[in-house]
Amino acid sequence: MKICIAGLGLIGGSLAKAIKKNTHEGCFGLDIDRATIAGALEQEAIDGEMTARELSSCDLVIVGLHPKQTIKFITENADNFKKGGIVIDTCGVKGEIVRAVEDVCIENGVNFLGCHPMAGREFSGFAYSVDNLFEKASFIMTPTERTPDWVVKAVSEFAYNIGFAKTVVSDTEEHDSVIAFTSQLAHVVSSAYVKSPSLLKQSGFSAGSFKDLTRVAKLNEDMWTELFLMNRVHLASEIEHIIDRLTEYRDAISGGEAQRLHDLLKDGRELKELSNNSQ
Repeated sequence: MKICIAGLGLIGGSLAKAIKKNTHEGCFGLDIDRATIAGALEQEAIDGEMTARELSSCDLVIVGLHPKQTIKFITENADNFKKGGIVIDTCGVKGEIVRAVEDVCIENGVNFLGCHPMAGREFSGFAYSVDNLFEKASFIMTPTERTPDWVVKAVSEFAYNIGFAKTVVSDTEEHDSVIAFTSQLAHVVSSAYVKSPSLLKQSGFSAGSFKDLTRVAKLNEDMWTELFLMNRVHLASEIEHIIDRLTEYRDAISGGEAQRLHDLLKDGRELKELSNNSQ
């Protein structure tokens, strides 16, 4: 199988390295940044550079770009992709991406499958890509009623082959609803948390909990702005919910309501234990 990865950032670069580490597939790269291509070639993360016109030779094209760039790249290159080939994306939202590109891919005889590798780091760019980023991670696929079954099977096998521990089949609505809670809300909360006036006084007073809660505040604001706004309905709902819960804690604490506070904390602990048992 011949593979091209368009966009060799953290995710695209890590996918390239995982492919080279775990398979014998030919893996090529396409990126507008010359330094990134040079680095990928030097580290042997790719077998060579590819141009958009050469995409027709690839059985699988992985688009590892930001959401708006992903839509632009796929729609502009729909007639360059291999007829009968597979194109997947790696974006953290699925509804808007799939709606924007599925029709044009089908019209050009291309099989598109929305995907989301559930892994990342608080850094961005090829320089931070690693060949084991996806170990113990899940790979989400969001086929529609127009996605051939063989495409889902082929992409699932590919994900397992390069090191993913689990594949998950979902629809775009479920994906975007759940991801608003499991990923996007955490980034919003972390970003808001570090805006406390106490932040610069924390040296010597912080340990694991501070590091855990602040880690994802170090984000790529360009990409996350796009992701948040593309999933605004679900994310805004999750933000409203956590505001309501925080208000309960604030009122119990400010009112000195020991039993109420105790019950809130107990509820939180039990829910966390329940979620651990269901994983």
